[in-house]
Amino acid sequence: MADSPAKPLIVQGDKTILLDVHAEGAEEARAAIMPFAELEKSPEHIHTYRITPLSLWNAASAGFSPSGVSEALGRYSRYQIPSGIVEGFSDTMSRYGKIRMVSAGGAEAGDNGEPAPAGELFLVIEDERIRAEIEAAKPVEKLLRKKNGGFSLRLVDRGSVKRELIRLGWPVRDEAPLVKGEDLDIRLRAASLSGRPFAPRDYQLEAARSITGSGGPGTGYGVVVLPCGSGKTIVGMVIMSMLKTNTLVLTTNVAAVHQWIEELLDKTELARDQIAEYSGDSKSIAPVTIATYQIITWRPDRGADFPHFKIFRERPWGLVIYDEVHLLPAPVFRVTAELQALRRLGLTATLVREDGAEDAVFSLVGPKRYDVPWKDLEGRGWIAEAICTEIRLDLPEKLRIPYAVAPPREKYRIASENPAKEDVVAQLVENHGDDRILVIGQYLAQLNVLARLLGAPLITGKTPNAERERIYGMFRRGDLRVIVVSRVANFALDLPDASMAIQVSGTFGSRQEEAQRLGRILRPKERNAWFFTLVSRYTVEEDFAANRQKFLAEQGYKYSIQHWTVRE
Repeated sequence: MADSPAKPLIVQGDKTILLDVHAEGAEEARAAIMPFAELEKSPEHIHTYRITPLSLWNAASAGFSPSGVSEALGRYSRYQIPSGIVEGFSDTMSRYGKIRMVSAGGAEAGDNGEPAPAGELFLVIEDERIRAEIEAAKPVEKLLRKKNGGFSLRLVDRGSVKRELIRLGWPVRDEAPLVKGEDLDIRLRAASLSGRPFAPRDYQLEAARSITGSGGPGTGYGVVVLPCGSGKTIVGMVIMSMLKTNTLVLTTNVAAVHQWIEELLDKTELARDQIAEYSGDSKSIAPVTIATYQIITWRPDRGADFPHFKIFRERPWGLVIYDEVHLLPAPVFRVTAELQALRRLGLTATLVREDGAEDAVFSLVGPKRYDVPWKDLEGRGWIAEAICTEIRLDLPEKLRIPYAVAPPREKYRIASENPAKEDVVAQLVENHGDDRILVIGQYLAQLNVLARLLGAPLITGKTPNAERERIYGMFRRGDLRVIVVSRVANFALDLPDASMAIQVSGTFGSRQEEAQRLGRILRPKERNAWFFTLVSRYTVEEDFAANRQKFLAEQGYKYSIQHWTVRE
């Protein structure tokens, strides 16, 4: 009798999970553990995931149960699961909801559509031991007052209390009332302005419903994780049409502001005078206002206040949308703590934050409510299939000694600006004559050389917005086949016809950056998408590239490596 195939998971007592990518059922196993485990390492054969308290709390807030975790592990585990580990997961997940935040009059006071009470909120803690632990905790000592077997707190401290409690290991289930905001009749069009039929996709509707829920306590806030190119903006518009209230959208740059405005005009019945831009270029307020993080967090000097925080009080907002929430600047967390009475939506392709502040997103914007793997949408034809390749090439002889004696940061720059990459880029562009190509990099001197070599326009942070949009428009129309772009291409750039990206240098191996850059080429199309990364062999760039690969492996993409020989 033939041996049955080995299962793909090995669950270890330190809460790590090893995934054998070559085992039968590996892709199904990856999808099964994604709701409650985070990828740590992804070499060629065995990927390492870790189960953390935050990953379990995100799973619990999305309705995932301890028995669901146990069932997923048991179904795919090659060996017996270590004794006690599943019970440990159950204990951690059970912490979510042990502390409930309600209106000062109790859970029944008011409903989720009424204005929040003017005075206080209340923490309901039924377990006496937990109450004693919170009472003794110094971080919340000045924020809480003991009252009626629980604790009262000021409305303005709603976010601060939640963030401090999650740091203590007690994620709060926020069931306090949310402000309805001023009414605004927002309706989706049946056909876009171009005349094409328009209807949200099934997963976009599911994502929207995961946020709005029943409209009762504990709903109306959270984070939706969807790949770039899958229509996160449409999820935001669907929620706006459900809630029908004044809405403030915060996003990454002026180009993203204009894309939001164009999408709202194209796919909703909002009039142009109902939508305003609040940025460095224009500072208007309307029932729907789109602002940049940069203008919100601007201040004349480090010791000054943030003058544009006033936008949060300019209108009776009922919904705040944080676009690319993984990039939410730390200063906005301060005012976010004061906006806890509003419905809140975070949109992102990855919850990875380079500052490690995922707990702040959980507490102040909301837990992850909806997540769908990139490969799932690829398999259904909603985003393009990506072919990811790393090309390794040697440093020229003349740079090897300068590289060897350079300090660490300079080593990275020498490797990134390897002039041998120029020939490789030119060859790739020539080989892919039918593709629309983005050449993306970090260093302006290198990008200037490549732009001249390819006869292509260069877009950097200093390129005026009008010029950027002119170039993007030519690319969309097919008048340009290649654009060279700096880091400005990472954020909220909508170029649906781009089918290939060549990454010549990056930001020290950021997984967050990899998500953004891959997303530039994943818009639905009939052809495959090509994603090339050029890396100098035997340099620190290889180490950083390995970190980038984590993101691709986490999403289920295979990442091949090629070695190129470049003539001196």
